[in-house]
Amino acid sequence: MSCYLKGIFSGNLSLDVSEESVRRINRSGFCGMRSKKFDGFIDLDPYDTIAMKLKGDGRCYISTIYTENWVNSPGQEEDNSWQAFVFVPKDDWFITKIPLERYLPTWRGNIIDAKMEMNPSRIVGMSLSVNAGGGFAGAKSGPGDFKMEIDWIKALRTQL
Repeated sequence: MSCYLKGIFSGNLSLDVSEESVRRINRSGFCGMRSKKFDGFIDLDPYDTIAMKLKGDGRCYISTIYTENWVNSPGQEEDNSWQAFVFVPKDDWFITKIPLERYLPTWRGNIIDAKMEMNPSRIVGMSLSVNAGGGFAGAKSGPGDFKMEIDWIKALRTQL
């Protein structure tokens, strides 16, 4: 008998915005779950890949790693975020492996054109999200129900 639980990330993506919210909301149709900020740092420097065992609905999800902010510009208190797409096939357990080098620097969900390098020794959090816009050709997209089950998330060393 297993002594650990699986996670479920599910809900309904909607593009609807109420009239009173139109002035405050710039975008709709996305949902995410995020770890609490870690006490200290997680050091992924000995690893080169994030692996996840997932079961999904045919949508493309987004894996985000948050690192300590190296820039520390005035007014910039946010952590650096690095994102990679994760396609989760429908109805079958699937192990995906994402090399850390595939995570791109982003700000508020948009890839930024900056010569930045992730500091894998200063991980402060992680998240998974989904948006109605899809991610790449062949993935289920648009508003509606979504569901992804998470068996585990691991860091791996795949290269010597």
